Amino acid sequence: MAENQNIEYKESWRDDYLGWICAFANSQGGKLYIGVNDKGEVVGVSNSHRLLEDIPNKIVTVLGLVCDINLLTEDGKEYLEIVVEASNVPISFKGEYHVRSGATKQVLKGTSLQYFLLKKNGLSWDDIASTDATIDFVDRKAIEYFLRKGIESGRISSDLENESTQTVLENFRLLTPDGKLKNAAVLMFGKDPQYYFPGVQFKIGSFGADDTDLIFQDIIEGNILQMADKVIWALRTKYFRNPIRYVGMQRIEDLEIPEEALREIIYNAIIHKQYSGVPIQMRVYNDHIELWNNGELPDTLTAEKLMQKHSSYPRNLSIAGVFLAAGFIESWGRGIEKICSGFKNAKINNPTFEAVQGGVRVTFERNSAIKGQSDPVNDPINDPKVAHAELTDRQLNILNIIEQNPNVSRKELTQKLLVSDATIKRDLQVMQKKGIISRIGGRKTGQWVIIK
Repeated sequence: MAENQNIEYKESWRDDYLGWICAFANSQGGKLYIGVNDKGEVVGVSNSHRLLEDIPNKIVTVLGLVCDINLLTEDGKEYLEIVVEASNVPISFKGEYHVRSGATKQVLKGTSLQYFLLKKNGLSWDDIASTDATIDFVDRKAIEYFLRKGIESGRISSDLENESTQTVLENFRLLTPDGKLKNAAVLMFGKDPQYYFPGVQFKIGSFGADDTDLIFQDIIEGNILQMADKVIWALRTKYFRNPIRYVGMQRIEDLEIPEEALREIIYNAIIHKQYSGVPIQMRVYNDHIELWNNGELPDTLTAEKLMQKHSSYPRNLSIAGVFLAAGFIESWGRGIEKICSGFKNAKINNPTFEAVQGGVRVTFERNSAIKGQSDPVNDPINDPKVAHAELTDRQLNILNIIEQNPNVSRKELTQKLLVSDATIKRDLQVMQKKGIISRIGGRKTGQWVIIK
């Protein structure tokens, strides 16, 4: 048998191989064979009886582990089998924590070490106390949004609707026993999560011929509970070519990617992200989309196994619990199944999943029914490089909304773009001064006109 996640061969014993035993113990367990070459051929050891005494003592003394060591024979050659069980506590060797990855041994450092130690102690990163954020940092509007979604989905009792912010956080175990906000609370309900965690961003970029041809981009910020809504809105108004259909006289503009499946992909990226890492990144190309989030797969999962029936392994348990209560996700690892079902119904090939660059990348096609249509990035109304280079991304979104609905009110703009009335008022004034839009008629009965 070739070397793999659970098997390692060594021709002779060296004390440094205690690091391999440490790696097995910190991972899924495994077997280390002494007297076997890399091809799996038995070459034998000449001092087997001494090793049977020395190796167990060194394992106990240095690692604090008790391992079974078996003396085996093949073709008259003796070799040793060291059986290492997975440890439920972290094991170090010379002050370093080793883990098994495929047929290699890795030394954990930085955030990977932090997550490993938390996991071994039965915790997840989002479940520990935030450094110094207080309950005043929580945005009550985000709490109300969560409660409204949860009540609508039937997963939260309406009795909680008028409860205090502290009571809601306590009910969902988002406060430590001494009343401090957990990291999950800051990420999902904080007024400005980026203040504590700069990587809490969702970057979207539209690309042309290749990865060097960035046409325009958006950086979505704010709490992660409402982030998917903002991402979907940016994609709908700026990046996608959405097919239009009519039911009677009613105009319906569907997303070119089935929205429920797309939301599931986005929710997966948000929930499983390693938040001490870099932002989530979505690359939009003419024929496909790539979404990458920082955070490796659990030891028991591979990219191939994601497409099969599997259990749920959320990286951030508290975050997953709140998203579940809000009705955003399903339990029992059914997310991939829902995604594939949505793509199948839309007659789009299933997405592919890859473990790359310390994270997971999902790649999916854009709807084949509308491929070949003019790309929105080449329309002046969408491309900051063409007619409206002087506008901000938010002002471009306002322009898109006005084009679709000239009667849109300022209040509706604030609700769609999730910003304050003062911000929308200022943007409209800037766009009017630049001669891009104009207002005809009164405040209540008038409408917007795009001049250029």
